[in-house]
Amino acid sequence: MAGGWLGPRKPLVIAHDAEKGLRKTLSWPHLIALGVGAIVGTGIYTLTGVGADRAGPAVILAFAIAGAVCACAALAYAEMATLIPTAGSAYTYTYSVLGETLAWIVGWSLILEYSLACSTVAVGWSGYLVGWIQSLGVELPALLLAGPHAGGIVNLPAVLVSLGVAGMLIAGTRESATFNIILVAIKLTALTAFVVLAMPDFDTDKFTPFMPYGFGSHVEGGATRGVMAAAAIVFFAFYGFDAVATSAEEAKNPGRDLTIGIIGSMAVCTLIYMLVAIAAIGSVSYLDIGRSAEPLAFVLRTLDHPFAAWAIGLAALIALPSVILVMMYGQSRIFFVMARDGLLPRFLSKVSPRSGAPTTITMVTGIFVALVAGFFRLDEIAELANAGTLIAFIAVAVCMMVLRRRAPELKRVFRCPAPFVVGTLAVVGCLYLLASLPTHTLTRFALWNVVGVLFYLAYGRTRSVAARLRSTVG
Repeated sequence: MAGGWLGPRKPLVIAHDAEKGLRKTLSWPHLIALGVGAIVGTGIYTLTGVGADRAGPAVILAFAIAGAVCACAALAYAEMATLIPTAGSAYTYTYSVLGETLAWIVGWSLILEYSLACSTVAVGWSGYLVGWIQSLGVELPALLLAGPHAGGIVNLPAVLVSLGVAGMLIAGTRESATFNIILVAIKLTALTAFVVLAMPDFDTDKFTPFMPYGFGSHVEGGATRGVMAAAAIVFFAFYGFDAVATSAEEAKNPGRDLTIGIIGSMAVCTLIYMLVAIAAIGSVSYLDIGRSAEPLAFVLRTLDHPFAAWAIGLAALIALPSVILVMMYGQSRIFFVMARDGLLPRFLSKVSPRSGAPTTITMVTGIFVALVAGFFRLDEIAELANAGTLIAFIAVAVCMMVLRRRAPELKRVFRCPAPFVVGTLAVVGCLYLLASLPTHTLTRFALWNVVGVLFYLAYGRTRSVAARLRSTVG
């Protein structure tokens, strides 16, 4: 195991004992569905309105910028995922290329990304469910529909959906991924119907002025405005392909399946976002869309399609759990690999002999997500998920470029085109998006990592597999 001033590095290819390895059960349709399942979810249903509020009609440009940055990161991910086809995604790549210390920071950031994304979507799903039940004339006890911050005791629906998804993952990866394909099909059908119904009312005049708040992120009227401010938040709606890379160890044919899964899911989702944004902004004023918590359903109601608006809401209610599923899947695998490396307690890396899934850590992940969703207010910290993701994307792009210099002779199943141009664009783009986040978000992200580094120094640094190897050699 090589080392450096940033700590030891993993070998690029690692063979694990049978009881510590994950079963190869996923093919490329499952991987595309995992990526689309994560990307097409809360973002497309809610962030169109948030982005329109921040950028006006130029939210379309914000989607394009966020998608372009993610596309560059996706190309780097595809090369790294096929070169190092083991679980752990950006954490594992960083460990193998840059060293243990930076790997811990990336892994800690990924935990933040996935947990906040899971919990946020769980709370959003709870809101849809409560609205549907109450529309039927059934009043539910308010104390069980919100956390203490809103005068309740616990958001029970959010807790139940989190635990339910965790139970599916414990049942087995293939079973949950197959079910996810069904949920993805429902979402894509609903969004296709939205575009078809909204486009006949398309009016180019609604795109004037196109960029009412300018390009750069700035505070205007007490709110963060500008195209880059919108891009920094709608970026949340694009990531998800990193969860595909996290599944590398379980892919049947990593070289083919991961390339198709990562690039395919990004291409499909970018096209969907652009079409939906154009249809929404072109048919209803961006000012009205920006004030709506359910922009797509609002657009259809405004265009006198009440049944379609009802159906879009139903599709969200049915399909949003797929986002929780993919994000919880990703977080459990990050936890699993960090525990297998000894940076977290090793008993968490136990794999079920029946399903081949890491049941212990999946259960811990589900409980953690359920507690956050049930008791904590997430609206002020949701952008932390973006900060964690941007750090991971930067790390992957850097790893890809470093390996091109350090080990150009390695056989690469997928080779990123113009690697240093694409890698640099990914790094610069992610840094720009990171700088466009609110100052309080960046401060909280720094505090999160301070806590993480302290835990690493107190526990992981001395108990990791690498540390044990050093002591044995010594």
